[in-house]
Amino acid sequence: MITLHINGAAHQLPDPINVAALIERLGLTGKRIALERNGEIVPRSSFATQQLADGDKLEVVVAVGGG
Repeated sequence: MITLHINGAAHQLPDPINVAALIERLGLTGKRIALERNGEIVPRSSFATQQLADGDKLEVVVAVGGG
């Protein structure tokens, strides 16, 4: 079991997970997002290979368009 802190809230997951799988789990697949892990921006190109670890602090921002 690992604990991730996402936008300030603790989330427990049964197994280690990569960024791409977490985005899918959060229902954000296909949305324009920016993700910061422990104070560093994670490039979209590395979402599938960036493995998350117990205690990671994530900030997820979803871009919203409007007019």
